[in-house]
Amino acid sequence: MPGAVARTSTFALTNATFPYALELARKGFKNACQANPALAKGLNVFNGHVTYPAVADALSMECVSLNTILV
Repeated sequence: MPGAVARTSTFALTNATFPYALELARKGFKNACQANPALAKGLNVFNGHVTYPAVADALSMECVSLNTILV
């Protein structure tokens, strides 16, 4: 329960997400997503294209591979 230990959960969240923010800042969005598959997996939509299959199915939209639109 994050609300019960707000300070501790904030530190945990920061420790888990800061490396991604740092990578985005250093490499830029496209290069960071190309270099880090874990970061790319967190992307649902890019430039108007749905890149995550479950989201595309839920919205009845076409799913486009992120690799094809990051070029």
